[in-house]
Amino acid sequence: MTYSGERILLSSQREGQVSRFRKWVFLVVPLVAILFQVYVPMFFPFLSFLEMPLLVVVYFAIMRRNQISGLTVGALVGLAQDSLSKNPLGMFGIVKTLVGYFAASVGVRLDVEHGLIRLLLGFFFYLFHQFLYWVMSRALLAQQMTFDWQRTAVLAALNAVVGVALFHLLDKLRERT
Repeated sequence: MTYSGERILLSSQREGQVSRFRKWVFLVVPLVAILFQVYVPMFFPFLSFLEMPLLVVVYFAIMRRNQISGLTVGALVGLAQDSLSKNPLGMFGIVKTLVGYFAASVGVRLDVEHGLIRLLLGFFFYLFHQFLYWVMSRALLAQQMTFDWQRTAVLAALNAVVGVALFHLLDKLRERT
């Protein structure tokens, strides 16, 4: 794939092209990500910073390039994550729905095949997810939570690096056209 000098951010030949996946990928990958989020930190606490369901939502949303699809994936993954966690039902559902919508909107405009773009999107959407969760916890649940920008930025960078590797692995599951 060749990029022209000034158009690295804009998709040239892939504009409007939607990635296709087999149906089992839409079921298995989010399920594995949610189970990872729930069970792996029990045995390996140092991996608790990873937000795998969020990375999966961002990947499917940017690759499908369809806001409705992004909304659906975000809502289903978020509600499934809520049902397996001790958080109030709907918190992750709402946040991940919004993340899915905005990620799909970005996927329409940018060349999401580029590694640097994926890194920046992973960083931004982790920050957006955490900030939205913090706002909703304060507004809807009246919880007095603090938002630590420095810690969140470091965790966003770590998640973005893992996200680039995960996106590369998930690219291998796409259907070839």
